[in-house]
Parts: sequence; C-alpha cells; structure tokens
Amino acid sequence: MNEHIIMIVDDEPDIRDLLEKALMMEGFRSILKIGNGNDAVNACREKAPDVVILDVMLPDMDGYEVCRKIRQFSHCPVLFLSSKNDEVDKILGLAVGGDDYVTKPFSPKEVAYRVKAQLRRAEYRDSPEPTRAVAVGELRIDPEGCRVLKNGRELELTAREFEILYYLAQNIGRVISRERLYETVWGEDSFGCDNTIMVHIRHLREKLEDDPAKPRYIVTMKGLGYKLVNPFEKQ
Repeated sequence: MNEHIIMIVDDEPDIRDLLEKALMMEGFRSILKIGNGNDAVNACREKAPDVVILDVMLPDMDGYEVCRKIRQFSHCPVLFLSSKNDEVDKILGLAVGGDDYVTKPFSPKEVAYRVKAQLRRAEYRDSPEPTRAVAVGELRIDPEGCRVLKNGRELELTAREFEILYYLAQNIGRVISRERLYETVWGEDSFGCDNTIMVHIRHLREKLEDDPAKPRYIVTMKGLGYKLVNPFEKQ
C-alpha cells in the first residue's frame, strides 16, 4: 500500500473523483480532495502532501497564486492541470514553481504515472546516500541540504532549479544537451523540451549571476546545450 499523501485541488467534483480513482488503482490510499485555493494552501501547510495536483482555474484564486503561496513553506512537487494549452501559460506555471503541466482533457492514468515520476525524483533527491558538496567559483552546492550558497549567502532555488544546477555541477566543464538535461532531471522523453529548459535556465541565471544577460556560470553553447564553468579559472 502506498502511504504517500496526494492532494488534488480542483473545483470540479467529477475531476477530483476521476483522479482519485486513477490514483487508487495505482496503489495510493491517502488522497486529499480540495475545491478551492485557500483551503488548498491551508491543507498543504497542515497535511504536508507529497505531491499536489493543482488546477489553474479555481473560484477564489488561480492555481499560480496557490503555487506561489505553497512555495513559501513547501518544496513538494506541484503538477498543474489546465484547460489552457498556450505556451505562455505553461511557462508561467513553471516560473512560479510548478514541476509539471498537463492540459485538459487528460488521461487520468497518465496523471497518476506523472505523480509517480515526481515521487521517484523526490525520493532520489532525498536519498540518504552520502553526497559531497561541490564548490564552483563563489558557489557552494550542497546536495544533502538541497542548498546553494553564493559567497556564504543562501540562494532561493526551486527543487527543479537545484536538480538542474547539481547535474550540471556533476558534469562541470562538459556540454550537456537540452535533451539530456530534460531526460535526466525530468525523467521523461525530451520531445518539446526546449522552452521548458530555457525557462529554468533563465531563472537560474537570474539567481546565480551578477549579470544574467552576461552569464559567467551557466554558459550557452549555441546549438549544443549548456555547461557549468568556474568563471575564475581559465577555460
């Protein structure tokens, strides 16, 4: 029996019930069903769910605002549901701290499997295996605490941003393609991944770099991908 807590936030009871059924068929038993944003934020704070499935269109506040509020105290994976299929909406969902984005109509079974994928990544990230901090220039990347410090000051990264940075740090100086980065960090096929990776890299640069327009740490190799470098070492 799967003891993970999954929270479904959607104002349509039929959708909540449909997702609950799909999750239960995959072995999940602890499922919270919430119909509005305020209750979702409070329930997330009190119950600490392992994954949140979050509808964008809610009666009291939109899902993006709910995600922003959740990110103030939790790093649990957030999977957006939306009837909006525009690229800008997907980018906004990722920008506010979402980890995945599924458009309606959707396959309930696919959503359940995406929840499983998020849990696998979270468990890997929280693995008790001893891991060593990596120093890159002014940065110190601590995989055990999922923390990044720059000149001793902790940077506020999302879980996904940390995973990207740590993977690049494990391959410092090597060019990593967008496809490889997506498949490693997201654990999914890389089809259509370009914009997703670009959004996360842009936000990482805004947090890491003194001048994001002239990045010194995460360097773009045109047509190839990205690499992390130590700006204080000769390349």
